[in-house]
Amino acid sequence: MLIYLTNIVDFSFLCVPTQWCLMKKAAATRLMILTKAFELIYVRGYQTTSIDDILATTKVTKGAFYYHFRNKDEMGLAILQEILKPALTESFIQPLLSQANPLDAIYDLMHGLLMDNEFMKVEYGCPAANFTHEMTPWNADFRRVLEEITHEWETAMVAAIERGQDKGLIRKEVDARQVTLFVMSGYWGIRNFGKLENSKSIYLPYLKELKNYLTSLS
Repeated sequence: MLIYLTNIVDFSFLCVPTQWCLMKKAAATRLMILTKAFELIYVRGYQTTSIDDILATTKVTKGAFYYHFRNKDEMGLAILQEILKPALTESFIQPLLSQANPLDAIYDLMHGLLMDNEFMKVEYGCPAANFTHEMTPWNADFRRVLEEITHEWETAMVAAIERGQDKGLIRKEVDARQVTLFVMSGYWGIRNFGKLENSKSIYLPYLKELKNYLTSLS
C-alpha cells in the first residue's frame, strides 16, 4: 500500500540527513556563497572585499567557507567560471545569435547592456571589466579565465559579422575581427566613463556614434 501512496503523497518532510541530502545542502550553500560574494565584490571590488566581509554577508561560518574553498582566490575563480561566465554567455553572446541582421544585433546588444540591464549599475560598471582591470596584472589564473570569457565573446561577434557578410548585409571588405575589437573596446571604455559621470546619459553619444558606424558597414 505504501508503494502506491508514495506516488501521490509528498513525503519530503520525512527526509532524513542521508548522504544525498547533505550533498544537496552543501551544493546549495556553495552556490549561495558564490552568488552573494559576487554581488558584494561587484560593488566593493575584489581586492578590498575580505573573507570576513563575505562571511558577514552570507552568514556562514569560517569553517563552512573553508570547507568549500581553500582560499579567497579559489572562490574568486569559481565565481568567474560558475557565475560570471554563464551570465555573460546569456547576456553578451546569445543576443548575437537571435537576429538575422548582425549589425542590428550588435547595436541592440550594446543598447541593452548599457541602458536596460538591471543588474549592471552605471556607478559600478561591468563586472567582467572590473575583474580584468583589478586582477589580470597580478593573477595568472584569473587572467586565463577572463581571457577565455573575452575570447568567447569576440569569437561570437566575429562569427555574426561574417554571417552578415555571407548574407550580403555587410560589405565583403570589412574586417570582422577589426570591427569586433573596435566595438568591444568602445564598450569597455564607455563603461568607465559611466563610472566617472555616474549617469547613463554618458552612454547616449556612444550609442549614437556606434549606430552610425555600424550603418557604414552595410
